[in-house]
Amino acid sequence: MPTYEYKCGACEHMFELEQRMTEKPVKKCPKCKKLKAERLISGGSRFVLKGGNWESDLYSGSSNKGGGDSAAPSSGGGGDD
Repeated sequence: MPTYEYKCGACEHMFELEQRMTEKPVKKCPKCKKLKAERLISGGSRFVLKGGNWESDLYSGSSNKGGGDSAAPSSGGGGDD
């Protein structure tokens, strides 16, 4: 479930709630109990892969190291016919 950030327009209290995407935004502030809470737009959480065998990008894997000669030879002219 995603975590949403909220800020109360009355008391400026900031809080987070874990909610389903289908749930409506909360209006009531848990601190002052007024109906002034608004959902904030945030960048979201960062997805990080940790542990062995994970590469930072697709081009730095061990299968791509070795000089680029791993591709099949092309058959595009230049030979004796």
